[in-house]
Amino acid sequence: MVKDAQRSYPGKPPRLRWVFDDTPLYFVTTTVKDRRSLLASQAVTDCCIRFAEIAYERFGIAVGRFVVMPDHLHLFVRGPIGFELDAWIQSLKAAITRSLRMGGEQGEIWQRGFFDHALRSDESYGQKWEYARQNPVRKGLCKRPEEWSYAGEIVLIDRA
Repeated sequence: MVKDAQRSYPGKPPRLRWVFDDTPLYFVTTTVKDRRSLLASQAVTDCCIRFAEIAYERFGIAVGRFVVMPDHLHLFVRGPIGFELDAWIQSLKAAITRSLRMGGEQGEIWQRGFFDHALRSDESYGQKWEYARQNPVRKGLCKRPEEWSYAGEIVLIDRA
């Protein structure tokens, strides 16, 4: 049993085998350098949607729900076996950076790295989504999450 756990989940302690699966659902947050308000626009939202649609069609990488905030981005993503989240996030940031540059933005765009959390089997996608979608309300950007134009769902991700 330990050999199988180590083969399936290299570098992960065998006692935590139940936490990880081959295609985890990640809750990701990436932030703009110095928390500048650069992202909350239709152009950036459209860029994220196009990037995600292409990633899904070509590589089977599914972006579920997302929220584009002025200074950060929340999204849920699941890739196929062998999916490399780091490389995918770098590509997403590069696409958004190109879009911002076309709009005249100069200087460094992104804070280094990103935060990711692999949802465990006992965690609720719905609960994490509620946290993310309420973010514009908590920040005083709108009164109800439905009013925030820079959020949505690209691919339905089943969390069962």
